[in-house]
Amino acid sequence: MTVSERRLASGSGGPGGTPATRALARAGVTHELLPYDHEPGASSYGLAAAAALGLPSEQVFKTLLAKVDGRLVVAIVPVSGSLDLKALAAAVGGKRATMAEVDEAQRSTGYVVGGISPLGQRRALPTVVDSTAVGFRVVYVSAGRRGLDVGLAPEDLVRLTEATLAPIGRAS
Repeated sequence: MTVSERRLASGSGGPGGTPATRALARAGVTHELLPYDHEPGASSYGLAAAAALGLPSEQVFKTLLAKVDGRLVVAIVPVSGSLDLKALAAAVGGKRATMAEVDEAQRSTGYVVGGISPLGQRRALPTVVDSTAVGFRVVYVSAGRRGLDVGLAPEDLVRLTEATLAPIGRAS
């Protein structure tokens, strides 16, 4: 099945949807839902998603939570690389960043690790999207559960998350 065949014009925000898909539907954002077979225990959920969907790993982004000077911040970076914590801290005007604990990330977002979406989180947090995202017509992020990604224009991702664009990713 091609990406265009998987495209959903509507219906993604219904009762069976996730908070992320409902947020997209409410905002009227054109998007693609891409289900895939989730690999439990994968060492990298994002790389596994990119491989399962046949997408370039630079175009698939993971949602990470970090603490910058004690406050939670969302970082969205390509699954092909890693998060530069110093660059993230600088992007939000902070001094020191560390990765958030798994329990804290899940509690704050309302999602489980491997399915954390930057969209539809329980509470809005400062968000930074890696600047490479704007080099693509479409980027892919988790749609709020393992085994489901969503493709949308990077401009829509930035707008809906009220994100800052900054070079926070590091190639691996």
